[in-house]
Amino acid sequence: MTLSVVKRYLIAFDQYKWVGLATLATTVGVSGVVALQPTPAPVYVASGTLAYLRPTVIFSSTTTKIQQEGQEITKDMLLDKKVIEPAAKKENVSAKKLTDGVQIKMPSKNNDSSALIQVLYKDADRKKAEKVLETLMNAMVDRSKNINTSRLRDTIAQIKERLPKVTDELRETEAKLEAYEKREGTSILAALNGTLPQAIAGSQQQQRQFRVQLGGIEAQIKSLQDRLGLNVEQAYVAQALSADPIIAQLRVQLFSIESQLKILRSDLQDEHPKIVELLKQKQAYDEQLQQRQSEVLGGNGVAAPLRSADRIRVDSSLDPARQQLAQNMIALQTQREMVQQQLKGVEKTEQLLRQQHATIPNKQLEQARLVQQVGFKKALYDKMQSALVDAQAAVAETTGSLTIAQLPKTDDVESNKKSLPVMLAVGGFVGLLLGGGLIFLLGMLNGKFYSWEEVRAALVEKEVPILAVLPEVIVFDSYGDEMPLALESNSPYLEFYERLRTNLRRIGENPVKVVLLTSAARLEGKSFSAYNLAIASARSGKRTLLIEADLRSASNVESLRIAADPLAAVEPLHYYGNISECVHLVPDVENLYVVPSPGCLRQASAVLESSEMRRLFEDVRNRFDFVVVDSPALSECNDALTLEPYTDGIILVSRAGYTLASMLSEAADQLLESEDEDSHKSGPRLLGAIINGADIAVKFRKDDIDELELPLSAAGDGAIEVRSRQLPQHSKPKNKAIK
Repeated sequence: MTLSVVKRYLIAFDQYKWVGLATLATTVGVSGVVALQPTPAPVYVASGTLAYLRPTVIFSSTTTKIQQEGQEITKDMLLDKKVIEPAAKKENVSAKKLTDGVQIKMPSKNNDSSALIQVLYKDADRKKAEKVLETLMNAMVDRSKNINTSRLRDTIAQIKERLPKVTDELRETEAKLEAYEKREGTSILAALNGTLPQAIAGSQQQQRQFRVQLGGIEAQIKSLQDRLGLNVEQAYVAQALSADPIIAQLRVQLFSIESQLKILRSDLQDEHPKIVELLKQKQAYDEQLQQRQSEVLGGNGVAAPLRSADRIRVDSSLDPARQQLAQNMIALQTQREMVQQQLKGVEKTEQLLRQQHATIPNKQLEQARLVQQVGFKKALYDKMQSALVDAQAAVAETTGSLTIAQLPKTDDVESNKKSLPVMLAVGGFVGLLLGGGLIFLLGMLNGKFYSWEEVRAALVEKEVPILAVLPEVIVFDSYGDEMPLALESNSPYLEFYERLRTNLRRIGENPVKVVLLTSAARLEGKSFSAYNLAIASARSGKRTLLIEADLRSASNVESLRIAADPLAAVEPLHYYGNISECVHLVPDVENLYVVPSPGCLRQASAVLESSEMRRLFEDVRNRFDFVVVDSPALSECNDALTLEPYTDGIILVSRAGYTLASMLSEAADQLLESEDEDSHKSGPRLLGAIINGADIAVKFRKDDIDELELPLSAAGDGAIEVRSRQLPQHSKPKNKAIK
């Protein structure tokens, strides 16, 4: 089996072979032109070497650092204008010629002080090449010394420039530390020596004492309340009223009047003048009693509580002993409130002490941070002072990093004439590589799937079920404009469409009855597949209907020996509204019916969304066993998505050599996004995909291909396996149908 990449390359080679041949011819021509160029005049190359120089006595670390940096000298440093221009001026050579003629080979970066730098210079004159190179090497040595000296001067200048700022920062940090210790040192010291924790513990001890004292007072108040049967507020009122002499006198007078009323009422009615008079006196005494109660309790009656006379007499009936108990209860209540206030004050003091104690770690951390900053600034200051002293000591030790290890010398130059056959052979080989690579690149950039294996891999990657792989059709006749269909009952292609039909029956819990075929783009064989699928279903004994739902192109029903109705395009809604007029029986295939398309309509979307079209689909679902709907490609319009709710799902048709990878991916994503939107369907929105035009074997009968005159071998069962690429695209059969 041929690999997919090999198939792709062979197809791309067939399409772009002239590009590859043109590339090959161009490469061979260029190599021939190069080989025929005249031999240039000999050029002498002067060669000299530079070595790294290290001082014998070094006391400063700055000197060592500068010498190490000097060993990292680059080509750009050695070919600087300050080197080229003086040497060119001294030897009377242009700076550009000197720059173009010199070449420097740097040693590998292994920090080996014994490594050498090779300097080359080309010139037609041998002596001049050696002299110019020697002058140039001396200029490089001087440049190396100047670089080291300038580095040392820059180091000293940078240290002196930064030192004042570092000194100021050190002084500022020290001042911050001193001010912080003056401000927070006392509290930090109190936390360290235990004064603050002792104060917190003392506050807690006072709170415990106050709570014990408060408990004793509350116990005494409760005991008095139990003995008196009064709370503190009631005891205060009773004690105040009982101690007032006026209220006591009014009580006596009221008691006397009530005694007289009790005696008189035994003999007289309430309307008797004496009883009426006594009642008036009693009412007056009651009012006086209430007024006096307000004066005693409410400050001259301003805020006295409103009480009845009977209640006042009850509240003011305490004897001296009970009055003493009530007075003691009031005193204990006052003492309890005082202790509670003291307890609150001590608790607040403890809270403040605890808050102060909680900030101690932060204060200590801040102090440590300031101390650390002072240490960092001090370390940097000391380091810069040490570096300044060391750099000043390195002034006397600094020298150049390079010295001349070998003076320039030149070798003899041999002629280097290029061989024409060798150059042509090399050009041909390079041309083959470039041409083949260019053909492969153009094939990859085309964006098409060149084999059905590539289409299948793309569908598997998108998790799209593959319902069938259909072979490329071998046409035995020139059909003209008619569509080639498998109308013969013994056609070998019906086996593949029958397999597709049975695969559809296994999808979902309920059988698939109405399917819609579409494709990502045109010319992928959706109409061809729809027609042949309908024929295969009818051949299997199913009452099958084919609906041409592509209202933007002409009908293909002439391939089924049916003439299209020319008046259908005039009133398409009336056409689809009458099922007896739009459904036609196919004469050559039993059980097959077709609804031809009216042709190209301007308002195709309106017709597809009409109620007549909806009723047509509802009617045919009940009348037929299997319905195949042929719709336009997704890249042209959304007619397939409009009709999809009337069907049980969509079948996506693809074809090797025509399907673009980007369009197939976009169509699959569009159909997979809302698979579960319609819950009434038996299966998902996208049922699967069909791969058309596959290069797979098809079994033909021997008498069907005798006229092809090809050396084919039998398959063992009286049939012959033939792949589409083995046969010509058109031959002359006995009839117009695909056998």
